[in-house]
Amino acid sequence: MQEQLQAAVSRYQKQVDYLELRLDQSESTSISFRGAQLDAIDRSFSLSGGIRACHKGGWSFVTFNGVEELNDRIEEAISQAKLVGTETTSLAPVETIQDYVKLEIKRDPRGVSLDEKRRIVEEYNRLLLEFDPRIQTTSASLGDRAGISYFVNSQGSCIVQEKLSISGGFGAIARGEGGIVRQGYESFYSRSDFNDVVGIEDRIRSAAERAIRQLEAKPVKGGQHTVVLDPYLAGVFIHEAFGHLSEADFVYENPRMQELLVLGKPLGIEQLNVVDDATIPGLPGSLKYDDEGVPAQRKYLIKDGILSQRLHSRETAGKMHEAPTGNARALNAAYPPIVRMTNTGIEAGEHTFEEMIKDIEEGVYAVRMLGGQTNGEMFTFSAAEGYNIRNGKIAEPVSDVTLSGNVFQTLKDIEAIGNDSVYLNGGCGKGGQMPLAVSVGGPHLRIKNVVVGGR
Repeated sequence: MQEQLQAAVSRYQKQVDYLELRLDQSESTSISFRGAQLDAIDRSFSLSGGIRACHKGGWSFVTFNGVEELNDRIEEAISQAKLVGTETTSLAPVETIQDYVKLEIKRDPRGVSLDEKRRIVEEYNRLLLEFDPRIQTTSASLGDRAGISYFVNSQGSCIVQEKLSISGGFGAIARGEGGIVRQGYESFYSRSDFNDVVGIEDRIRSAAERAIRQLEAKPVKGGQHTVVLDPYLAGVFIHEAFGHLSEADFVYENPRMQELLVLGKPLGIEQLNVVDDATIPGLPGSLKYDDEGVPAQRKYLIKDGILSQRLHSRETAGKMHEAPTGNARALNAAYPPIVRMTNTGIEAGEHTFEEMIKDIEEGVYAVRMLGGQTNGEMFTFSAAEGYNIRNGKIAEPVSDVTLSGNVFQTLKDIEAIGNDSVYLNGGCGKGGQMPLAVSVGGPHLRIKNVVVGGR
């Protein structure tokens, strides 16, 4: 296959400034329950491909689903690029790479029967349904995708990567007195071993436990509070509120963000370090090469409280005269690569959780995320769980915890960073491509003057 793709690129490469082919071959299964009912069982085999051509700064993207149509689709991509190109192609230079990336798989999901997968999901779903009479309904899903991807470009790179993902999500919805509805959710992800799905009953039950706990919680008292975020919510905060602002396509197209995000600008306390790291083994956002053939890297977006890097594709790096960072990613070959995060988080600090809360007379401990939105530098997040902090101790649970503010002011208001950084799996949406596998991480964070809204 790679020889066929290389030959096709070689045949047309002199007609445009840049040409690339990407092709994915994969097989997948998915099983889901909704409540007590089996909702769906799917198994599929797919081949998808994408062609990008750039000429005089004009880009085109054309998809294909069979190699027999490859020449026609390349000619189509080239003609479209020439139709829109009127400026100068600007791509940051990168090394030419020839590589085959092989996976080390422990238990391959392709060797596990659909019947066994169904039994696993059904049992976990049953644990949620039977946890408490107040659990009204559930959702349970398990999916796996295995395949191989090819990348060939007109600058001589040819990269073949084996890929595997195994993921699941389990939710419980509980109803209490007065019609109050609460939910809990748990997910998992593996890059190498189907056995990671097995024996996680306690994790599955935790989704139901969280839903039931919140039924008995009273609405939080609104106002400005000192808030402590758990590692999951800290990771989601830095991903959503700051990570997206670090994506260079957003900065390049937004004059206000160019003013606010000048490299070298202080953004927080000296202990604050924010990374985007695709080289951490085994995480959802980990990769060896991005979808432009650029090697994965560890980048410090904030280093010692100072804005130090942003995330780039080759085009944004070229236009902004910065180095490419390996952050051009696509959901699959049928989508064009755009600037995306990988594994984004806050590095651990030096404080224990007990140290962080011991002098808080009245505050809020916010746990996990239920939902949220960002609008430029402003954010609003809803925590899945909350607890009052009183006289340096975790007190009673509270509900309806929403946190809002300006991300730049909030970064400055971080008072303490925990020593317990954890990465968790997630899915990110941008440009119509979701959910892209990412990971978010962080330690506990203590932040002053956070606007907390209750019901």
